Amino acid sequence: MTTVNSILSDINELSDNEKEIILTAIEEVLIFGSHSFEIKSDVKEQRFNNGEVCPHCRKHNVCKYGKYQGKQRYFCNSCNKTFSDFTYSPIYNSKKPLKKWILYAKCMISGYSIRKSAEIVGIDPSTSFYWRHKILDAIRIFLGIGHLEGIIEADETFFRESFKGNHSKSSNFKMPRESHQRGTPASKRGISNEQICVSTAIDRYGDIIAELICHGRVTSDDLHRLYFDHISDKAIFCTDSLNSYVKLANDLNLEHHRIKPGKHKDGIYHIQHINSMHSKLKQWIQHFKGVSTKFLSNYIHWFKWLQLLKNERDILKVKDLLLNSFTVHTITKTSDFRNRKAIFI
Repeated sequence: MTTVNSILSDINELSDNEKEIILTAIEEVLIFGSHSFEIKSDVKEQRFNNGEVCPHCRKHNVCKYGKYQGKQRYFCNSCNKTFSDFTYSPIYNSKKPLKKWILYAKCMISGYSIRKSAEIVGIDPSTSFYWRHKILDAIRIFLGIGHLEGIIEADETFFRESFKGNHSKSSNFKMPRESHQRGTPASKRGISNEQICVSTAIDRYGDIIAELICHGRVTSDDLHRLYFDHISDKAIFCTDSLNSYVKLANDLNLEHHRIKPGKHKDGIYHIQHINSMHSKLKQWIQHFKGVSTKFLSNYIHWFKWLQLLKNERDILKVKDLLLNSFTVHTITKTSDFRNRKAIFI
């Protein structure tokens, strides 16, 4: 007869890798079991934490309106429209069961490609692409720009503008230049309008701001547009010697420490954390083998989300990815992806 003690005794004889597999399997049972993990009720609780609200008109004058295929429906007395707990979420209008979305979220956390995720979940690669960006659109809205305080390190990093994608089926897009193979260097040396500037900042608590801000070199107006109202009044700003940061610090009345060229730090003031984040971001983007600029903001927020949850176990990240993306209101149609433009602040 198998007992708990005998099972524990057997587990102690396993290797560390085998114990990790057992732990992951137990976590999946606990978190994704039909009784323990009720994502529908969790989404409802988070969406309506300030009372039931209509996703169409954002008013609270709603009432229950029966059920359809086991899903609770609501009626808004203000706009006379009906909705469910998942209206205007990534899963909205999807004919696939929730279990497939859970499996797809696990593929995203594992960093699988669009094609590999499609094979595992049992969907078409084009559907896999749309699912990825429906979830990432919602994550981008969920995270927002963010807010930093304390000692803040700020710097910018650059990505070459990319028009990756199949444009042969597009009726309203014309390539502004000749196509380039991935890895082709820019035609202009240094920082130019061929490059996309991503302005980034991180505080010592690990909170992050990372947004597409302009083509080419950043100006103080660009920085002010991004950081105004997103930095604490008593923050301490650490940057390199770029003059645009001097004007920004003066405009926002921030204590400013400039790290001179050739120096790495000035006591506790440095920009090593932001430089390290840039390195991780570049490496992470590379494994997608090229990212179109119009989707770059989604991938940057995906990276930001992973950094904020880096200490969580992967199985908990799956749950958070679903809850964070399903609780915001977002409308993304497949046709929107073809006509999308890069998202700048």
